[in-house]
Amino acid sequence: MTTSHRPEIAVIGGSGFYSFFSDDAESVVLDTPYGSTSGPITVGDVGGRSVAFLPRHGTAHEYSPHTLPYRANMWALRMLGVQRVFAPCAVGSLVVEYGPGTFVVPDQLVDRTSGRVQTYFDQGGVHVEFADPYCSELRGAALQDGVVDGGTMVVVEGPRFSTRAESQWYARQGWTLVNMTGHPEAVLARELELCYTPIALVTDLDAGIEAGQGVRAVDVFAEFARNIEPLKKLVRDAIGAAPSGPCSSCRIHDGADLPIELP
Repeated sequence: MTTSHRPEIAVIGGSGFYSFFSDDAESVVLDTPYGSTSGPITVGDVGGRSVAFLPRHGTAHEYSPHTLPYRANMWALRMLGVQRVFAPCAVGSLVVEYGPGTFVVPDQLVDRTSGRVQTYFDQGGVHVEFADPYCSELRGAALQDGVVDGGTMVVVEGPRFSTRAESQWYARQGWTLVNMTGHPEAVLARELELCYTPIALVTDLDAGIEAGQGVRAVDVFAEFARNIEPLKKLVRDAIGAAPSGPCSSCRIHDGADLPIELP
């Protein structure tokens, strides 16, 4: 690891969010026990704070949600000294009130993925508290003017979008957003005692919520591109509002005997 700064805050960019700094940002090369990260980590300055940026899907969207190296990504950020993570992401809306262009900071998660490795604790009897999956302090920092406070994000396996019947079922459960990458990212952050919150950008109404041809990737990317600058501004404002250091509620391993040493 070679960096002249130890960033305390990280941003994981979602679909269409592949860069955050100018070309003079410092690039960091890391080797983790879980392989390479999905893209290069760059370190730059945001309002006087050192911030790390990692493109979740790679710099050219090389990774689909089910093939992402989630464990390598989160481990590398902690290796760098990161304590807090903002995770912008594209989501479909399951309620007509949240149309394309809406920013939402959810407060709950439902995991509907399958086959993804979702823990660092492959040995030992470790059970992780996850009732409230997102850091309350970071959520508060992200709740800038006009941002919707709360909602349940259901995370599906992908890479396909939902059928109409599936999205209608999700909506009947009272869930409000659908996404493909929010899990296991959130629980891996919790295991590493990283404060974590998503910042969701609604790119579409999910297939069963309105009549039409259904969700198409090209339309999702186009809507994300239309909103990328407001999203980056929101992330910068959230970084400026974020407290320093980890919060006590995300220190879940105090007194526990872990089977591995965290970085």
